[in-house]
Amino acid sequence: MSQVTAVFVLVSLLGLSVVRAEDPYLWFPWNVTYGTIAPLGIPQQVILINNQFPGPEINCTSNNNIIINVFNNLDEPFLLTWNGVQHRKNSWMDGTPGTNCPILPGQNFTFHFQPKDQIGSFFYFPSLGMQKAAGGVGMLRVHSRLLIPVPFAPPAQEFNVLAGDWFTKSHKVLARQLDAGRGLGLPAGVLINGRLGKDAAGRDEPPCSPCKPANVYRFRFCNVGLKTSLNFRLQKHSLKLVEMEGSHTVQNLYDSLDVHVGQCLSVLVTADQAPGDYYLVASTRFTKEILAATAVLRYAGSNAPPSPVIPDGPSGWAWSFNQWRTFRWNLTASAARPNPQGSYHYGQINITRTIKLVNGHSVVDGKRRHFINGISHVDPDTPLKLAEYFNLSKPAFEYNLMGDVPPAPDAPVTLAPNVITAEFRTFIEIIFENTERSIQSYHLDGYAFFPAGMGPGKWSPESRKRYNHLDTVSRHSIQVFPRSWTAIMLTFDNAGMWNLRSMNWENKYLGQQLYVSVTSPARSLRDEYNMPANALRCGAVVGLPLPPSYT
Repeated sequence: MSQVTAVFVLVSLLGLSVVRAEDPYLWFPWNVTYGTIAPLGIPQQVILINNQFPGPEINCTSNNNIIINVFNNLDEPFLLTWNGVQHRKNSWMDGTPGTNCPILPGQNFTFHFQPKDQIGSFFYFPSLGMQKAAGGVGMLRVHSRLLIPVPFAPPAQEFNVLAGDWFTKSHKVLARQLDAGRGLGLPAGVLINGRLGKDAAGRDEPPCSPCKPANVYRFRFCNVGLKTSLNFRLQKHSLKLVEMEGSHTVQNLYDSLDVHVGQCLSVLVTADQAPGDYYLVASTRFTKEILAATAVLRYAGSNAPPSPVIPDGPSGWAWSFNQWRTFRWNLTASAARPNPQGSYHYGQINITRTIKLVNGHSVVDGKRRHFINGISHVDPDTPLKLAEYFNLSKPAFEYNLMGDVPPAPDAPVTLAPNVITAEFRTFIEIIFENTERSIQSYHLDGYAFFPAGMGPGKWSPESRKRYNHLDTVSRHSIQVFPRSWTAIMLTFDNAGMWNLRSMNWENKYLGQQLYVSVTSPARSLRDEYNMPANALRCGAVVGLPLPPSYT
C-alpha cells in the first residue's frame, strides 16, 4: 500500500472527510510506560512517553493533521487530553473521561485532530485519576501558517519551559490519600522540564543552548502542575509578552510574570546583557514556604557562573490581579480569530444567558468532596458523549441537575454526573465565584473565551460596569482569586461534549468539574463529525449498532 493510499484509508477509518488535501500529516507513535527517576533526590515511579520525561514535543502548524498512536503499557487505564486544542466539531478526540473510553493496559488508540485556525502554546497531559501527578506531560506548539504574518520577527530559537509543583508520593498513593478524605498537602518542590535545576551535589544542571548576544529568543512558559501558581523571571532580563494561550498580545515588558495552573504564555527575551550565565526561575506563589526551580541561560563563550542572588518574586494577591489587568489582546495582529469570525467584537454581542458558578467543598458520606453549584461530579461507567450519541443519556446521567444560579450555601451536595446544556451558537456569560481562601483556576475544553472582568467579593450585575468590553485576551484558562469573582463570555458554537474543570487537580479529582453538552439541531456534518470508526467502546454502548449518521 502506498503512503498516500494509507493516509486516505486511515482518515476514512477515523470517520473524517478529507476536504483539504494540502494540510500536512504529522505522525507520532507513542509508547507509554512507567519509569523511575529522582528529580528531588527520592526515587519514584513516573509515567514516560517514549522513555521521555517530560514527553515528546508536538511541533506543528495551524490546521496540520496530528496522528498520535498511543500504546498503553501501564498496569492501569490511560488517556491523554490536549489542553487548549479546540477540536472543532470533534470532541471525540478531547481525551477526557466524559468523551472517551480509557485505553486499557496492553491496548492502543489513535488520536486524530487538527488545531483548526489556532496558533499558540499548549500542552497535553493524562486526564484519568491522579496520573497527571506522575508525568506524561508535554509541549504542544502550534505555529502560524507562512502566509499569515506574525507581529514579531522570527526568534533565533525557542525554548519550552514546562514547570509545575511536584510531589514525591506516587500518583496512586495521592489518589488513595484523597479517597480517604485527606488533602494533598504541600508540594515537595518545583520542576522545570522535569528537573529541579541542581544535582545532588548542588551544582547547576547543564544550561540550555548558548545564546548569542543581541539575538532574540522565545520562551514558552506553561504551568503544568497540580495546584500551585508560579512566577517566572530571568536574572537581569526583561520578558516581552507576545502570546497567551493562542492569542497575540500587546507587547508589554515585565520583570516577572505569574502563570496559574493550566495556563501558558510566550515571551521574547533579548540577549542584551554582559556575556555570562543567568538563572531562569520558577517559584511558587501564595505559599507560606517559597519553593523554586532554576534553569541556566548561557551566553555563547560564557565563563562566568550565574549570580547566586536570585531576584525575589512578588508577594500578595493584588500584585497578580493588577498584572492581569495589563494583559491586552493585539487586535491589529493577523492571526487565527475565535469562531465565528467577528466574535472578537465580544463587547457588542447581546448576552442570552448568564450562568453563575460557585465552588466549594463539603463532607459527603464521611468523605471530602468539592462541588460547583451543589453538584460534585462523578464520572459514569459510560462516557457522557457516547451515552448521548447512542441516546442512552438515561440512566447514565441527567441533564441540568445544576441550575444557572447556585443553591443556598447550606444546601446538600449531590454526587452525580454534572452535565449542563447550552443552546448552539448562543452568546453566554459565565461567572466564577470563588468562596475559598485559595486561588482557583478554571479551564474549558473546546473553546476560547473572553475574561471580561475580575473583582473581590461577590459578583453582581453592577460588576459589568467594570468589564473590559474591547480587548481582553481570548484564552482557554483563567484564574479566580480567593473570595473573588471572574466573568467570561463566549459563543457556544462548537458542537460536542466539553469539560469545564478546576485545574487545581485535587479539587477536580474530588468533583469540581462539569460537562457542557452543545448539540446542533440540524444533526449535520457541517456542525459535528460522526463518532469515528476507531472509537473505543465501554459501558452500556458495547455491542450496540451505530445510530443514524449525521448528514
